[in-house]
Amino acid sequence: MAKMMYRDAVRLTIAEEMERNESVVVLGEDVVGGMGTDGGPEAIGGIWSTSTGLFDKFGPNRVIDTPISESAIVGAAAGLALSGKRPVAELMFADFIGVSLDQIWNQIGKFRYMFGGKTRCPAIIRMAYGGGYNAAAQHSQCVHQILTGMAGLKIVMPSTPEDVRGLLRTALRGDDPVMFLEHKALYAVEGEVPDGDWTIPFAHARQVTSGEDVTVIATGLMVGIAEAAAEAAAENGIGVDLIDLRTTSPLDEEAILDSVEVTGRLVIVDEAPPRCSLATDLAALVANKAFSSLKAPIEMVTAPHTPVPFASELEQAYLPSPDDVEAAVRKTLAYR
Repeated sequence: MAKMMYRDAVRLTIAEEMERNESVVVLGEDVVGGMGTDGGPEAIGGIWSTSTGLFDKFGPNRVIDTPISESAIVGAAAGLALSGKRPVAELMFADFIGVSLDQIWNQIGKFRYMFGGKTRCPAIIRMAYGGGYNAAAQHSQCVHQILTGMAGLKIVMPSTPEDVRGLLRTALRGDDPVMFLEHKALYAVEGEVPDGDWTIPFAHARQVTSGEDVTVIATGLMVGIAEAAAEAAAENGIGVDLIDLRTTSPLDEEAILDSVEVTGRLVIVDEAPPRCSLATDLAALVANKAFSSLKAPIEMVTAPHTPVPFASELEQAYLPSPDDVEAAVRKTLAYR
């Protein structure tokens, strides 16, 4: 097993798939180093260092710096995918999907359906999301709840370097459009990654901890937050069944429902605000399909329904914490 950072898992997987398949191309703002950059020491590989070295290895025809236009980036990715390429387009911040929603929602997500399955659009749109970087309201948001609600798209939210490797390979070898969400606070996180060529199927959740007292569901950065809460709860004899969804569309409903049938209690941890969110969607799913198993009301630990604050103290208060999760776990256990 090798040990690597989350950002290196992104870069290495893309590089390997570019070697494996000549149709894979990379495009985005500063993925080389800026418009007109010749490579070499100036090829920084984007502000997150997730494409470092790709330009020198694969050249300007396969690693392309774009203008500052998210609509153009995603539109180009759509065209490339329809013409037989496998584009990996990067949106520097997930918040910028707003100016490319027509390309994502009305085009990429609908091509296969509208053309009766006669075409495919294997476009991968990578984007950095989430708070904790003191980047203020326009560069710190979670957008997975918006994208999950769009039919025709696959939404991936890896929480570990291992999951980055397995899920990104699956995305790059599939025939459907994938929104690949990378939490910016995870880029420097290290983890062990198995050797060899392997993939992780979509709609296959990961059980992080096992327990029979309460089910906790989380994604992305929130998995680590929930795991810290689960460890604290375990010290007090509380068994937490922690599920990392990995993908929100398609969704591993079976893993969620099977766990709730055992525990009878559910806590959902979601960094996005609560209204019309992933948390409310999961709560509705369990209430609809596993109501008879519930022993307590479903608890949701989310950010408040406000923009992300800029001040670091306010941002920390805004984001869910291990203490918030543990408090929610204990609240469900108050019902016997």
